[in-house]
Parts: sequence; structure tokens; C-alpha cells
Amino acid sequence: MALMRKDLLGLSGITRPEIEEILDTAFQMKKILKSGSKKTPHLQGKSVVTLFYENSTRTRVSFDLACKYLSAA
Repeated sequence: MALMRKDLLGLSGITRPEIEEILDTAFQMKKILKSGSKKTPHLQGKSVVTLFYENSTRTRVSFDLACKYLSAA
């Protein structure tokens, strides 16, 4: 099942299957990070753009690292 929305700004209106999909995806991502491999091809050849309305070095660095682990350009 694919999520029907591209963003998640709150839990209002989200269905149980959507929550399960998010948790299943998070579980798979955790396995990838714990595998010891520093790079995976999941986003190879893709570009990721992030937009933060408030300056947060920790958040920006977390997203940057996630993109690098998944081989995003």
C-alpha cells in the first residue's frame, strides 16, 4: 500500500493502514542503518530537496545524512 498523501503535518484524518505503512517503512529504514553499510542504492540517481522554515542545524544535518546513506544526489 502506498500513502495517499505526500506530506504528514498531523495525525488528523490519517488512517490506521497509513500509520502502519509509516511504521513498517521506519522499521525497514532502521534495518538498513543497522546493517553496517554506509550507503544503499534506494535513492540512487534521485535528488532530494528540503525546506526548513526555522534554522535547525541538527534537523538539517539529520536529513543530509539520511540522503547520503540512501545514495541521493
